[in-house]
Amino acid sequence: MKLLVIGSGGREHALAWKLAQSPKVSQVYVAPGNGGTATESGLLNVPISAIPALVEFARREEIALTVVGPEAPLAAGVVDAFRAAGLKIFGPSAAAAQLESSKDFAKQFMARHGIPTAAFGTFTDEEASFIVMVDGEHVLALASSQDHKRLGDGDSGPNTGGMGAYSPAPVVTPELHARIMREVIHPTVEGMAADGIRYTGFLYAGIMVGADGAPRVLEFNCRMGDPETQPIMMRLKSDLSVLLDAGVNGKLDQVEAEWDRRAALGVVIAAAGYPASPQQGAIVGTLPAAADDLHIFHAGTTAQDERIVVSGGRVLVVTALGDSVRLAQKRAYEAIADVRFDGMQYRRDIGWRALDRKK
Repeated sequence: MKLLVIGSGGREHALAWKLAQSPKVSQVYVAPGNGGTATESGLLNVPISAIPALVEFARREEIALTVVGPEAPLAAGVVDAFRAAGLKIFGPSAAAAQLESSKDFAKQFMARHGIPTAAFGTFTDEEASFIVMVDGEHVLALASSQDHKRLGDGDSGPNTGGMGAYSPAPVVTPELHARIMREVIHPTVEGMAADGIRYTGFLYAGIMVGADGAPRVLEFNCRMGDPETQPIMMRLKSDLSVLLDAGVNGKLDQVEAEWDRRAALGVVIAAAGYPASPQQGAIVGTLPAAADDLHIFHAGTTAQDERIVVSGGRVLVVTALGDSVRLAQKRAYEAIADVRFDGMQYRRDIGWRALDRKK
């Protein structure tokens, strides 16, 4: 079967890369894609982003299933348009995507359904990313993860879209996992249904864990996180296309996700000037080869005349597996030593929170 991934970032590269590994899949299209998806085996970029054009492409190419990466097309109603055309797509409707696109909607919703959320304030607790798949009724939890938002080492400097992530997140103990599912995830899915909005797609809950161990929702995202997706996809041993098929057909209760016992860690390499004013145009040199325990996912790149060129703020995510977070960290930074482009910047301490917990 042929599949379509909508988006152009590192998250979409990771999703498409994982889907292309399935023996059930003949071709994965990425719209519009990036320099990495342009050169990845089994993937083919499609230079379209307008919703009517995406619908027409999916119909013409007989796409079996589409998965949406970023927020913008979800909020614009891409899922509604695909469903109206009788096409299978995994993601929330525009109404359901208000959980992310409207902070007021999300806060009112949580208050109405008794979902614990953080009051206004400045927090220094540890934050965890809790991502699940939802088919409207059933929920399949993905591996836990944690990202680093600040630009500089030691969580210093300005906030960014994320400078790296790792999975699993030690802060999410089995007890906390069960509590988040019981107090946050299931009430959210059930609450949306009670409000007449059937939620399907990925659901990301940014969870603050207080000193009392209680989970509180900082925010909802109606998509997978970036860069959390990259370590999560590295650890996923199950066929992602099978999980997505169950998601669009209301059968997530009939599948399980199998995870690599190893930890995964991804380090974002950003462009000069990121996040305030990222500089584009730098040429990316030859990258380390992919291996069983290493993959470099592209985010802000384009392919030009057989060269990879920087075209965005977050450029690459060097993602590695290891028997521990420390070993995954070591493998990632060894690979980064062979990455070259003018002005590249990255943190040198991704994973420190997990390592600090073990001291």
